Amino acid sequence: MNLESRYNGDARYEICLGMWILRAVGFDVKGYSLKFDTQVSIMSPMQRQNSTQSALAHSEASLFLSSPAEGKMAEFNIQPVQTMALLGTYVPRRCGIATFTNDLRESLAAELGERETTVLAVDDSADDYDYPREVRLQIPQHSLADYITAADLLNINQIDVVSIQHEFGIFGGRDGSHVLELVRRLRMPVITTLHTVLSNPSSGQRAVMKELIRCSDKLVVMSHLAENILTEAYPASRNKIVYIPHGIPDVPFVDPAFFRDQFGVEGRRVLLTFGLIGPGKGIEVAIRAMPEVVAKHPDALYIVLGATHPHVMRQEGNAYRASLERLVAQLDLRDHVVFHNRYVTREELISYLGVADLYITPYPNKQQITSGTLAYALGTGKAIVSTPFLHAEELLADGRGRLFEFGNPQSLAGSIKELLDNETERNAMRKRAYMYGRPMIWKEVARNYLGVANEILLENQRRPRTTARPRHEMPDVASLPDVSLAHLQRLTDDTGVLQHAIYAVPDRQHGYCSDDNARALIASLQHVELTGETTGLRQIDTYLSFLYHAFNRENSRFRNFFTYDRKWSEEQGSEDSHGRCLWALGTTVQMASSNSVFSLAMRLFHDALPAVEGFSSPRAWAFTLIGLHRFLTRFPGDTQARRVRHLLAERLSGLFERTASEDWRWFEDTVTYDNAKLPHALLVAGAGMENKEMVERSLRALNWLVELQLAANGNVSLIGNNGWLRRDFTRARFDQQPVEAMATVEACAEAYRITGDDIWFRRARRFQEWFLGNNDTQHSLYNPQTGGCRDGLHSGGPNLNEGAESTLAWLIGLMTIMDLQRARSMVSSNIADGSAPASTPPQDRPKNVEQPVAAGSS
Repeated sequence: MNLESRYNGDARYEICLGMWILRAVGFDVKGYSLKFDTQVSIMSPMQRQNSTQSALAHSEASLFLSSPAEGKMAEFNIQPVQTMALLGTYVPRRCGIATFTNDLRESLAAELGERETTVLAVDDSADDYDYPREVRLQIPQHSLADYITAADLLNINQIDVVSIQHEFGIFGGRDGSHVLELVRRLRMPVITTLHTVLSNPSSGQRAVMKELIRCSDKLVVMSHLAENILTEAYPASRNKIVYIPHGIPDVPFVDPAFFRDQFGVEGRRVLLTFGLIGPGKGIEVAIRAMPEVVAKHPDALYIVLGATHPHVMRQEGNAYRASLERLVAQLDLRDHVVFHNRYVTREELISYLGVADLYITPYPNKQQITSGTLAYALGTGKAIVSTPFLHAEELLADGRGRLFEFGNPQSLAGSIKELLDNETERNAMRKRAYMYGRPMIWKEVARNYLGVANEILLENQRRPRTTARPRHEMPDVASLPDVSLAHLQRLTDDTGVLQHAIYAVPDRQHGYCSDDNARALIASLQHVELTGETTGLRQIDTYLSFLYHAFNRENSRFRNFFTYDRKWSEEQGSEDSHGRCLWALGTTVQMASSNSVFSLAMRLFHDALPAVEGFSSPRAWAFTLIGLHRFLTRFPGDTQARRVRHLLAERLSGLFERTASEDWRWFEDTVTYDNAKLPHALLVAGAGMENKEMVERSLRALNWLVELQLAANGNVSLIGNNGWLRRDFTRARFDQQPVEAMATVEACAEAYRITGDDIWFRRARRFQEWFLGNNDTQHSLYNPQTGGCRDGLHSGGPNLNEGAESTLAWLIGLMTIMDLQRARSMVSSNIADGSAPASTPPQDRPKNVEQPVAAGSS
């Protein structure tokens, strides 16, 4: 359904889920209208917080937010979580967090379907656990190096979101500080579930928690009281805290008598406590209450279910359990207290809970903020008697249970007797508990976690996660790395350059394409021109040979995709691909030093050029115009080339004239891909034809495009591939592509050459620095170890594959900047010698050209 609402500036508003989502991620919605396209269900006001997570758990949607005053819109593309990793202890390790992590992973996997959920299990080094298949990595608790390795593994696999289960004692280092080394290195969003929230932490615990809060995108707590403690004791921002209850199994509401014959307890009133047994559980208090209970109800039976905690067993053996057994003997309760000393499966536990009339949690620690056993008992509809620890006070409020005084057997016995005496009240309490627990079933909890994850991904569209690198460490032009063709050579064989790589390893599955071989030909020619090295000449032959083979003489069109087993996938490629080949061939005619290379490129250029006259793609026109500019630099009198240049330039200029307006200075109604090629082509064509109007239009368009992509903080924010930029100014923030940066570098470089205005050089340099971290996430896409470039920028950082397109975009942009630097250095040297003017003479510049406004753009 479509939901539309207008926020009226005060506290009253219609329950519009899409608007609420934007407010949840901190967007100021005052004065805006909203359309939210997805299938959602409106929750009650009491469940408003969890409504966001529920709605976002599955949907792939877009939010369109518009301001009537500004006439602009912002679009947030919500891409559902595809991969999620969980970090914590894990079954078969016997601890409550291990069980929680397992239950959560299974529930997430059920919701995600084919999408991936993996586990990184923290080991206590005591046993060699036989982990299930979903565990990808074991982290020895006290090995700091393994935490760092785990972060590298998660980053390399480009996991969408990491869910950390935190309790101080499960991680190594002082106060569990080792986990911080992992979290600091992660490039993706982090959701940290806090199983312990201390109101009076030690100085070390406070320091660890504050850093964990800083590094986490969201903090999940399982009680509302924990929210208050976090904000007051540490403090944490309320906006970062999310309440998601402890999960529980989805079981029917049944009469306890239904299961009694399975356990041989017919005719008994069953009291139950379960969990790993150890000091600090308060079970001795419950045992001491039993004589008074038995005196009133001789059929009462107290079952203590659970194995001794493994850590307790290693340190103390069964001393605590033995003390409890001695207490039972002393109080003559052998017929009324039994110990089932084993670790039970989930199914067995549900059966035990089913048979219980009352559930008892005698825990002595007031500060316990989470209890999985209490949550399970509540969710199965048990009448519960508990000490008033923090989680119990919250869960058992409003008649959902009874509280008794810490360490007071008489208080406990009184509550038990009252509930056993009053079946009506006991059953009413059971029903209230069961109904309260329905939103806590694991299915709903998993959906809430996925909703939080998707909410974070949405927020990262607006404010991406960045590396902790100071701004002064951002590279400047003087620190540009040397040109390395190592990765290009790695991707190239005797046929041509392969399209893709898996990380930095060539991927043969997708074969080759003319697009990338055309770019590789240009990059290789640039390298020879820039360095004078002849080692790249053989690769020039390889790439040119590929284009020659790609040309289909039956239809005078270039084919594009060529499989690794040397078969063409098509009889003709796209118009854009044909244009890129002409761009490369024109560049080869201009720059080739070999007569054979020059001659073949010349012949192929003339054979392929006529087909362009029938093309309708503006980018195909643009690539061809740039190739024509290069060709005509060497052969300015070629009549065919001049005629086609005039034809395509008039088309492109006319397209701008028909489409552009004062606030939309562009050629089309959508700004899509390889965008700067359009003004670049019109600029060189207009300059070559001495058409000042074309030059003016091209500079207006290029200036508009550049300013759209320069953020106020100086970062370059390229128009994303995931939705583009539409005329109503809805804009995709990511997936940003290296070819966009390269195209803008080349266009700005050409604007500098033609106008002599230094702002264009500074802009070219700025867009090249996008590759080195001057971007929305401040991650470098260039890999100095390989010489390659990562395949795109997402909200969580770079795509770690290093394919041909991205690597060639980096190389072409880098060598374009270096060529400009060299030319500027030569001009400066000539100025010092008195042999050249300080800048391009005004009479040599195009007249009546709207120059870009430098403020805030350099």
